[in-house]
Amino acid sequence: MTTTNCLISGFEQNSIAIPAEDGPIEISYQFGGSGPPLLLLHGFPQTKAIWETIAPALAKNYTVIASDLRGYGQSSKPHGKPDHSTYSKRAMAADQHALMQSLGYEQYFLLGHDRGGRVSHRLAMDYPESVLRLMLLDISPTLCMYENTTMAFAKGYWHWFFLIQDEPTPETMIAANPEFWLKNHMGRYAGTGIFSPARWAEYLAGASNPQSMHAMCEDYRAAASIDLVHDRADRATGQKLTMPLRVLWGEHGLVNQCFHPLADWKAVADEVSGKALPCGHYIPEELPEELLNEARKFFA
Repeated sequence: MTTTNCLISGFEQNSIAIPAEDGPIEISYQFGGSGPPLLLLHGFPQTKAIWETIAPALAKNYTVIASDLRGYGQSSKPHGKPDHSTYSKRAMAADQHALMQSLGYEQYFLLGHDRGGRVSHRLAMDYPESVLRLMLLDISPTLCMYENTTMAFAKGYWHWFFLIQDEPTPETMIAANPEFWLKNHMGRYAGTGIFSPARWAEYLAGASNPQSMHAMCEDYRAAASIDLVHDRADRATGQKLTMPLRVLWGEHGLVNQCFHPLADWKAVADEVSGKALPCGHYIPEELPEELLNEARKFFA
C-alpha cells in the first residue's frame, strides 16, 4: 500500500472488498455530498486525489464517490497474470460497478480521466443500463489510438510502448529512480507546479511502490492486448455506447495533436458532444473551474 492518502475536504474515507476470481479486491474510495450519485475515476500514474479541487464543489449537488482503481492508490495491487487479464479494463470496470452497487446505486453518472476514462468506457459498454451519462477526459478510444499510431504519437506517448514491455523491465528501470521518472513523465510539458504538495507526495508514493508500479505496467500491458480483444468484439457486433457522452480534451495535449476525439468517439457512441479546453493533459488539476462548470452542465 502507499503510505500517503490525500483526503478530500469534507469527504469520508472507506474501502470495500469486491469479490474477484483470485480473491477479494479492496477498493478504496472517498465519498461526500448528497444528490444523484457521481463516480469519479482517476488516471495514470495518479489516484483519486486528482479530484481534490473539484469534488467538494460537485458534492453540493451530487453524492460524489472518488475511488482508486485496482492497482492504484490505496486499492489492492494483485500481481498480474500472464494474459494481463487481472488488469483488463473489464476487470477494473467490474470493480467500480460492484462498488457502486454495494453503495446502493444501480444507476449513476460517470466521469473518468485518462486510464480512468478507459475503465469508464468499458464500464459503460458492459453495464449500459447503469451509466446514465458519461464524461471522458483527454482520451480517444484505445483501439483507435493503437491502430492509428504515428511517429509523433509514439514519440510523445512513448510510455505506452515502454510500460508494456515484459515484466520486470519497466518496473526495474523505474525503481532505480522513481522521482526522476515521475518528474519526467508528469512534468515534461507544463512542469509539476499544477500538483499540490500533498497530491504530488501521493503520486510519488505510488511510483515508488513496487507493487503499484507493477500494477500500472499491467494496466498498460492489458490495454495493448486483452483490452483490444474486447474492443474489437464490440466493433464486430456493432455494440456502441448508448448514453449521452461528453468528451473534453486539452488543446495543448497530444490527443488533440494526433487524433480527432469527437470523430473517434462518434465511431463507438451514439450521442457525442465535446470540445478542447485551453490546457494540457491534466484537466482536473490544470482547469478545475472549467471542468466543474462542464460537469455541472452535463450532469444536471
